[in-house]
Parts: sequence; C-alpha cells; structure tokens
Amino acid sequence: MKIIEGGVTSAKGYQATGLHAGIRKGKSKKDMALIYSEVPAVFAGTFTRNKVKAAPVKWGKKIVKEQQTVQAIVVNSGVANACTGEEGMNNCEKMAEMTAKELGIKKEEVLVCSTGVIGNQLPMELIEAGITLLVPALKSDRESAIMASEAIMTTDTHKKECAVTIEVGGKTVTIGGMCKGSGMIHPNMGTMLAFITTDVAITKEMLQKALYEDVQDTYNMVSVDGDTSTNDTAYVLANGLAGNVLIDTENEDYHIFVKALHEVNTYLAKQIAQDGEGATKLLEVFVENAVTKEDAKVLSKAVACSSLTKTALYGKDANWGRIFCAMGYSGAEFNPDTTDITIKSEFGQLQLVKNGISTGYDEEEATKILSAEHVICIADVKEGKASAVAWGCDLTHEYVSINADYRS
Repeated sequence: MKIIEGGVTSAKGYQATGLHAGIRKGKSKKDMALIYSEVPAVFAGTFTRNKVKAAPVKWGKKIVKEQQTVQAIVVNSGVANACTGEEGMNNCEKMAEMTAKELGIKKEEVLVCSTGVIGNQLPMELIEAGITLLVPALKSDRESAIMASEAIMTTDTHKKECAVTIEVGGKTVTIGGMCKGSGMIHPNMGTMLAFITTDVAITKEMLQKALYEDVQDTYNMVSVDGDTSTNDTAYVLANGLAGNVLIDTENEDYHIFVKALHEVNTYLAKQIAQDGEGATKLLEVFVENAVTKEDAKVLSKAVACSSLTKTALYGKDANWGRIFCAMGYSGAEFNPDTTDITIKSEFGQLQLVKNGISTGYDEEEATKILSAEHVICIADVKEGKASAVAWGCDLTHEYVSINADYRS
C-alpha cells in the first residue's frame, strides 16, 4: 500500500468541485460540493444511530436499500435540513432532482448530504443556483478535490483528505476520501460526513460489508464532545474502472481492499478528533489485553469520552484517577488491581500506574509529555488478548465559545 497526495478525485473516473452558493455567511466560505462518477458506481452507506434523523439521512437510507448504483453525491454546508418535516424531505428530494437533471441521470442515482444548523429549511433558490454552477465546474484534478473538501466544512479548521493505492489482482486500485467533522462528534458517528471513492471492482454486498465492519473500528471510535448528531453519514463509491477481477467473496483481494479502506478511514477519523472544536491536542487511547474486543472498545471509548479526562489533558495534568474512573463506570470487565496506565508522546513515555497503584512518577516529566499535540494513553488490563483504540481530544474554553454563538 502506498499513501499518495490526493482526495476524492484520485481514483479513476471521478470528478468533484466545491463553491460558495451563499448559504453560509462570507463570500470566502464554500458551502456546496459535488462528487461525480463518470460511470455508475456500486455504493455503500452507514448512518447516524440518533433517532432524530435529518432528511438527507432518510433519503440516503432509502437509496442504499433500493438502488444498486449511483453516480453523484451533492452536499451543502450551513443548514443541516434536520427536524424540518415534510418540507425538508421534499427539499432533499428536490436537491437530488436538480442535480440529476443537470447531470443527465436519475434522481435515485444522486445521494444528498447536508450539515450545519438544525431546524432551518434549506434556501432552495440558493441551492438550485449552486447546483447549476457545480455541474459545469466538475473536474478530475487535485484542485477540484480540495475545493470539494473545503465546501463541506462547518466549524472545521482545515480540510480533511487522504488517498492510497494498492495492488489487487495485478491491477492498481486507488482509494481516496474526504470528511468533515469538528463538533457534535461522538461514537456511533457525529456531525461528520465521510465520502470515499475507489475504482475497485467489487459487488455492492461486499462493499457494504467492508464499510459497515470498518466503521465500527474507525468513525465509531471517535468522540469530541459526547453529542451524536442527526446527520452522520459515510458513503463509499466503487466504479470498477481499475479493471481488477470482481471481488464477490471474502477472498485475498477483498482483505487487501479492506486493509486499505481501514487505513483511509482511520486517518480521516483521527483528523476529526484532532480538529475537535477548540481542541489543542489529539488523544489516542489504547486498551490492551482485554478479555473481549467489545470490552476493549467500551473501555477505550469511556476514557476518550470522559469530560474530566479531556479537561485534565487540556491542563497537562496527569490525573490518572480520572482515567480509572471512566474505565470503572464503562460497564466493561476489567480488574483495576492488575491494570497499568502509561502515557507517551513525542516528548517521552511514562508509566503512571502499575497494578492499580501509582508508580510515584515525576509530575514535571508527565506535564512535558502531555504538552504535545498528540498524546497516547495505554491501558493494559492484562486479562486477555483483545485490544482497541479510540480517539478524542482535549476540552477547552474555546469549545464553549464556539458553541455558545454557533448560530450567530
């Protein structure tokens, strides 16, 4: 596998673009994006588990269930089109219809995503005008992928993209992706959108299996603030232009693809955590040697989600009691009397706890380690062979400021 500079236009047969349609305040803020496959692509999708689902999530779930292929994803930022009733659902379908008309395809071949403020209706005149500008601007170059990635941002501070190439059956397969997410992020996905494009030849069934299973270990292991949104969506499109032998079983080619998909999703998930609203640090929590995989996941997520752990990280305070506390109320099986806790970063590594008791570590050394922008916490529970990793960030004063005036 080779990591390359790229995004959603890296794989063969994909075009994209992004622009400012006027939905968001400020002419410099792009607010509409379009991804287009030149040929029909099989696709897979996963969505929020929040009972309150935005109109585009409902549309997407229907399309995933009923359609074999799609060719486009149209996205707007600034307005979530969530809790908008029948009018919001109609507007979502209109977005698909407008896009389909401009592209010369069917509305059922268009996936729709929205992100932004909940409760507001979409400004359909601006949306329509934006779509008529998006389609002729579609290109397959690197700059167009960047423009698309910028257009889906809300409180994100930077674009989030990546791409890799792999060899599948003697053919070069490319996987490219982009995502957005900064606040209202919590396991089971949050206000995050992720779009992956690939030219691999694979059946829809195998693609859905690959995405669904990988989401459990990537996007569902991220937490910024404990809030699960109404709009979470992850899509993968696969148009088959790489020319490999069709992947229709869990064979060697399938596992090669899955491994590469995992690398892309992991990178994007970590980017979301690192760019948490107001965050200054990425927190990576490893739980090792748990009895079951589920125990390891629950324990790691509990630490990554803990507000007290997150504020201690912000304050560079090695208060490991907060880590133990989060693990203890998680509901997962572990023995605190045999558990070790270690922290590490570019500034060193330090064991804080051995067999449930403080090691008498040097506080100044611990503070230095916690001063890094990427901090790793390792909890070794020494009861089995299962492991998991979760990603979070620190909780800062700036997080409150951003969300106190989000609608203004």
